Amino acid sequence: MPSVPPSPKPNDAPRGAGRVVRNTLASQITAEIRALILDGAFPAGSQLNEFALATQFDVSRGPVREAFQRLIQEGLLRSEPHRGVFVPDLGTSDIVDIYFTRKSLEIAAIRRVMAGPERRRLSQELQGLTDEMAERLAKGEWREIADLDLHYHLRIVEEARSERLSRSYRTLQAETRLCLRIMMAGYRQNRALIEEHERLAAFIGQGNPRDVEEEMDTHFGDPVRILARAKAALRDHPIGVPAPAGGAD
Repeated sequence: MPSVPPSPKPNDAPRGAGRVVRNTLASQITAEIRALILDGAFPAGSQLNEFALATQFDVSRGPVREAFQRLIQEGLLRSEPHRGVFVPDLGTSDIVDIYFTRKSLEIAAIRRVMAGPERRRLSQELQGLTDEMAERLAKGEWREIADLDLHYHLRIVEEARSERLSRSYRTLQAETRLCLRIMMAGYRQNRALIEEHERLAAFIGQGNPRDVEEEMDTHFGDPVRILARAKAALRDHPIGVPAPAGGAD
């Protein structure tokens, strides 16, 4: 008669459970540090200290080290040999490259969307997001506007129904958020951002692919010019200081 294996003790964990717990903890720490970076708690160029963060989160250094590696892969941190880990200070070439890559992926997506049957529904959804952006603009809620902007463009890519295209686009999301934190300053108290999204949504609904691509080209514009306008706005009216009525042109 075969022997019956002993029943597991209440405190016995399945094989590999420790690894799952560590992975879950690393994911939580990654999310916490990501939020701090995107909210500006760690300014561009600042160095992150592994020991200090482990102490702050009351964890060992292992999950923090793993979180650093994940955020480096996302582009939210940079590792400099013999120096440490830093929040990237996006320069002009970085922003130009982010805009170039986003634009390339979105145009590929919009070509498929315009050939499909759901463009009118997408147009209505994008207009709804634009209306919400306008409401947030009136309140000066720029973090929420940036979130809506990201979601607006992500929906265009998702509507192409390409898993690989969406995956490629999502890898840019964190860097795009960093970029938007700078670029949004050029739009403060200005309806230009809203009007650009309104026109793009309308052209998608009207169904002329050439009009849509031309509007998208205009929407992404010249990132060097947009960056210069944003830096001027930040210099004249730092974040946290209300901009004068009328805003930037």
